[in-house]
Amino acid sequence: MFMNAPLFGLIGTGEIIVLAIVVVVLFGAKKIPELMKGLGQGMKEFKKASKDEIEPHP
Repeated sequence: MFMNAPLFGLIGTGEIIVLAIVVVVLFGAKKIPELMKGLGQGMKEFKKASKDEIEPHP
């Protein structure tokens, strides 16, 4: 039923607030910037690797 629905269409503002509170409680406010930095670096590496995969090597 929801297989074709976008993820953000199912998540409202209330759910996002609850998720944010849960993340703060689980990890603490001091750890969140470190987690986001690691997530950003991981996404950057993934994009770089997928870009390298698409372009043919000479």
